[in-house]
Amino acid sequence: MVRLKRLKKIHIHREGTHTLAISFLILLAINAALYFGFDSRLPFYIVAIVSLVVYGIQVNFFRCPIRLFGKDTEKVVVAPADGKVVVVEEVEENEYFHDKRIMVSIFMSLVNVHANWYPVDGTIKLVKHQNGKFMKAWLPKASTDNERSTVVIETPEGVEILVRQIAGAMARRIVTYAEPGEECYIDEHMGFIKFGSRVDVFLPIGTQVLVKLGQATTGNQTIIAKL
Repeated sequence: MVRLKRLKKIHIHREGTHTLAISFLILLAINAALYFGFDSRLPFYIVAIVSLVVYGIQVNFFRCPIRLFGKDTEKVVVAPADGKVVVVEEVEENEYFHDKRIMVSIFMSLVNVHANWYPVDGTIKLVKHQNGKFMKAWLPKASTDNERSTVVIETPEGVEILVRQIAGAMARRIVTYAEPGEECYIDEHMGFIKFGSRVDVFLPIGTQVLVKLGQATTGNQTIIAKL
């Protein structure tokens, strides 16, 4: 089924508005103090340049591009995040399915968009947040040991997939918008992870995986598998 829908034109993700406002005020105060507090302008110029770079990185991190999948979504699994595929393998999933699944993991660097999209259309069956460590997100044990948020979605065909947002060494906040019982759709935001991490997708054995290790993905655009 092809779905086209109107989306709000959001250029900065709502999770970043407060952070960007506070950062702007702090940097403004620091630069004003240097400008009016020293006869020499050199310290001000140096800090001003550094401030622009730092603020530019933050704005880039919280940017929220407008994307529509615009294709048939039946049995399609799209990338839930921008980043790079770091895992494609058969694993034991022991928190929900308790059987073997195909895991596709996408690592998000500091320069990637950090909004997360629903990878499939369906109904949300489970939302679970678990506290944990903050190891580097690309390590294998990060999937089970790090702080994480798990979302299980049942597609219209009755297939369940599991999506796991995982915190990393820098990421200290996972935001998940999913609520049990709600319908969800490709094109909608599932959540947001602040400052670098990864998203795992667990698929049934026999799923046709369409991405490979090292491949770059674009959230809500790259088809990673067909059920």
